[in-house]
Amino acid sequence: MRYSLTIILLLFAAMAFGQEQPKSGKLVQFSGIITDTDSNTVVPYVTITNLSNKGQKYAANYQGYFSFIVNPGDTVVFSAVGFVSKTFVLPNEIAEHHYTAMIKIKPEVVYLKAITIYPWATIEEFNKQFLTMKVADDDAALAKRNLSPKSIQGMSLTLSRDAHEISNSNYRYNFDRMMNVNMRQTNPLLNPFAWGKLMQQIFSGDKKSDNE
Repeated sequence: MRYSLTIILLLFAAMAFGQEQPKSGKLVQFSGIITDTDSNTVVPYVTITNLSNKGQKYAANYQGYFSFIVNPGDTVVFSAVGFVSKTFVLPNEIAEHHYTAMIKIKPEVVYLKAITIYPWATIEEFNKQFLTMKVADDDAALAKRNLSPKSIQGMSLTLSRDAHEISNSNYRYNFDRMMNVNMRQTNPLLNPFAWGKLMQQIFSGDKKSDNE
């Protein structure tokens, strides 16, 4: 009975050693780049956890590149702030001593409840503002205020001309220029009668000042 128990224990030990031997016997350089699934842009500084190696942690660089040593069949978790964690299991059989993979992680979308911000800190302040609030005028009062002479005068000074008003002004200007094309405007400096009248006014002004 004692020999049988010893043989069984040896068989279990051999089976356990046979299962762990492939993983511990071969090391693989696991490398790759981490990108976003939506935009295909690199995700920098992603935390990488090897669950099969006692939770050993690594980090990708600012370009999303990572490279570390693993065993075939290891389970690796990629996690980053704002992204859904992704679990990646390496193949149990890797021919080479290096393995490359493109890891894509999905952005995590969090829907927040809508928040309404009020300008009153307390209910008492709201009640005070509500009681002193000025009620807006109705449509008739607004129309009467907008059609008042003061309002119309202010709008006429501030509003720019429309196309119809500009067209009428150009038409009147062209019409006046066409009607006065043959009229010659005289220069008052070359008019002898105007000079005579001016001299008369000067002499009259001097006599008036002498009489005073």
